[in-house]
Amino acid sequence: MREFNRLYTTRLGLLRKRHLDGEFSLTEARILYEIGANPRLTASSLRSTLELDAGYISRLLAMLTKRKLVLQTASKADGRERLLTLTAKGEDRVTHLNEKSAEQIKEMLADLGTIDRDELVSSLTKVRSILNQPQRLPVRIVRLTKSSKDALQILHEYYEAVHVVQRDKPEAIQKIIDEAASGVWLAYLGAEVVGCVVLRRLSSDPPASECKRLYVKPAARGHRIADKLLDAQEEFARSHGVDWIYLDSYDDLKAAIALYERRGYVRCKRYNDNPQATLFMRKRIR
Repeated sequence: MREFNRLYTTRLGLLRKRHLDGEFSLTEARILYEIGANPRLTASSLRSTLELDAGYISRLLAMLTKRKLVLQTASKADGRERLLTLTAKGEDRVTHLNEKSAEQIKEMLADLGTIDRDELVSSLTKVRSILNQPQRLPVRIVRLTKSSKDALQILHEYYEAVHVVQRDKPEAIQKIIDEAASGVWLAYLGAEVVGCVVLRRLSSDPPASECKRLYVKPAARGHRIADKLLDAQEEFARSHGVDWIYLDSYDDLKAAIALYERRGYVRCKRYNDNPQATLFMRKRIR
């Protein structure tokens, strides 16, 4: 491993003071790339992705903002969070960096034949897959009896990920927890909260509730966490006299829709006034 590390850091020029002999360090260039690839990324999410010290990344963001490459705006959902986007100048710099990087890789592969190129790509893909496997930590599903910091954190991440307009305030979360045939479940991998789902009672006859806020962090996917959250939710709903569970979504969420269909949800007519929803489903659980 160390021998290979020495090889690729030299071949890619990662030891140079400036990445691709340009105006940015490798860390600065990576920050710009992540912000460009993930619009409205939060500073805390960026810190988690790059595994950098909070003070260090804060200083770098301040410098990039001062250079008019990055724009920081306060999140309406959480004033403590800063949403990061590239300015037009920042987008130009990222485009240039991508072009330079593509040229570097093209030169590196220029003398390789088709078979060697295919083998190299296959090998790198395999290495990435092996090293990127999530830790085999036990999954715990917990139904909350009161609102918590973990709940607010994962719900906020969900809101930002799917650009939710109608967001629940902390007091609304506690009200859902306290209501009959309603609840909030969190999923944990080890000590880290990685997923959530909400059940909210609907005033209908026969008795029905609504599945909301189903979310699993991208890094934690592959453990069937969404299924485990929905299993816990449905078991609870049955034991509390619920006949139907409804949900709304929108057409772009293909993976989520496929999950719901696999679990027996079928499409139905609109049942709420959610302005973002374009698709409505329900499942009979008793």
